[in-house]
Amino acid sequence: MTMSILSRKKTSLNMLTDTPGKALFFFAVPIILGNLFQQFYNMVDGIVVARFVGEEALAAVGTTYSLANVFIAVATGAGIGSSVVISQFLGARQIDAMKKAITTTLINFLVLSVVMAAIGLLFCDNILYALNTPDNVFDEARTYLSIYFWGLPFLFLYNALSSVFNALGDSKTPLKLLIMSSLTNVVLDLVFVVFFHMAVAGVAIATLIAQGISAVLSFYIMTRRLQTYPSSGRLPLYDRRLSLKIIKIAIPSIIQQTIVNLGMLLVQSVVNSFGSQVMAGYAAASRFEGICVIPMVAVGTAVSTFTAQNMGAGQTARVRKGYHASYRLVIAIAIILCLILELFGDTLITAFLDGDSNALAFSTGIAYMKFLGFFYVLIGFKCSVDGVLRGSGDTIVFTVANLVNLTIRVAFAHLFAPVIGVSAVWYAVPLGWLSNYLISFFWYLRGKWQGNRAI
Repeated sequence: MTMSILSRKKTSLNMLTDTPGKALFFFAVPIILGNLFQQFYNMVDGIVVARFVGEEALAAVGTTYSLANVFIAVATGAGIGSSVVISQFLGARQIDAMKKAITTTLINFLVLSVVMAAIGLLFCDNILYALNTPDNVFDEARTYLSIYFWGLPFLFLYNALSSVFNALGDSKTPLKLLIMSSLTNVVLDLVFVVFFHMAVAGVAIATLIAQGISAVLSFYIMTRRLQTYPSSGRLPLYDRRLSLKIIKIAIPSIIQQTIVNLGMLLVQSVVNSFGSQVMAGYAAASRFEGICVIPMVAVGTAVSTFTAQNMGAGQTARVRKGYHASYRLVIAIAIILCLILELFGDTLITAFLDGDSNALAFSTGIAYMKFLGFFYVLIGFKCSVDGVLRGSGDTIVFTVANLVNLTIRVAFAHLFAPVIGVSAVWYAVPLGWLSNYLISFFWYLRGKWQGNRAI
C-alpha cells in the first residue's frame, strides 16, 4: 500500500521515479518563484514604511533586520535537519517513522520558538543597546521587535511546515502559502499604517497576523496530507530517538546559517569604511546578488530533497545521476544570469542609483555586479554538492566548507581592501565559493556519504 501512496498521482512530482533532471527542475521552480516573490514583497514593505511613516520608522525596522535574519537562519537550519530525516523515511517507505519524525519536528520547533521568544521579550532593550540602536529610533525599534518576538512561534511553525512539505517532495504548497502570506501582509500594512496610522506597530502587527494565518493554514493542510498516508496504528506524537537524529543534522546547519549572517555583517563593515556613496553602490548591487543567488540555492534544496529520498530508498546510483543533472541546470542558469548582468547591468543599477548624481556609487555598483556575473556558476556547483552531503546526512564537512568560505571572504576583504580598495570585497566572493566547492566536492568523491543514511 505504501508503494501506491508514493506513486498515487501520475501527474505529481516523484523524486524516486521521475527523470532526475525533470524532478530537480520542477521541484526547484516553485522555490525560485517563492523566494523572488518574497524579495519583491520585502521591497514593497520597505516602501510602505518609508513613504507613509518616515525615514526614522524605516531605520527602526531596519535596525532589527540583521537580528531577524538570525532567527530565520535558526529556523531554516533546524528545518534542514528535519527535512533530511523525513525525506529518507519517505524514500524507505517507513511511513510510521516518517509521521513520528514530522510530529516530533513540530513539537521541537514549538518549544524552541517559545523559549527564544521569551528570551527576546525579556532582553529586548539589551539587544537593541548591543546593536547600537540610535536614541531617536530606539522606542520604535523596541515596539517593532517586541511584537516580532510575540509572532516568533508562527514564524517557526511556518518554516517547520515548509521544510516538511519540501521533504515530501511538494514545493508548490509552500509557494502558494508564501504568496498568500505576502499579499496579506502588504494589504494589512496599508490598512494599519495608512488608514489607522499605527506606524511601526502597524507594520509589526501586520507581519504577525500574516504569519499566523499562513502557519495555521499550513498546519491544517499538513494534517489533511498526513491522513493520506495510512499508519499501522496509533503513533506517539514525540520520539526522543528521532529527535536526537534530527538535532544531530540540524545543529551544523543552524551554525552554518547563523555564521553566514555574521560574516556578511563583518564584510559590510569593510564597505562602510569607504563612505556612503560606496555603501550605496554596494547595497544596490547586493540586492541583485541576492536575487541571482536564489535559483542556485533552490537547486541545492532540490538536490538535498532528491538525495534524501533516494538514499532512503537505497538508490545511491540515482543520487549520482541527480547530482550530474544538477550541473546542467546550474550551468544553464549561470549563462542566463551572466548575459543579463553583462548586457543590462547599467540599466538594472539605475533602478536604485542615478549615474550622474552618484557617480562613485554607480561605478561601484556596476563593477561589483558585472564582475560577479561571471562566477555564479561556482555558487551553483557549491549548492549542488552541498545538497548531496546535506541530503545524505553528512553535514560536518558541509559545515566546515561553508565556514572556510566565509573565513576567506572576511579575511581577504579586511586584508586587501586597504591595498586595492573596495574591489577586494567582491574579489573575495568567488574565492570563497570556489574553496567551499572544492572541499565539498573532494569529500563527495571520497564517497563516504553513500554509507551515511540519517535513518
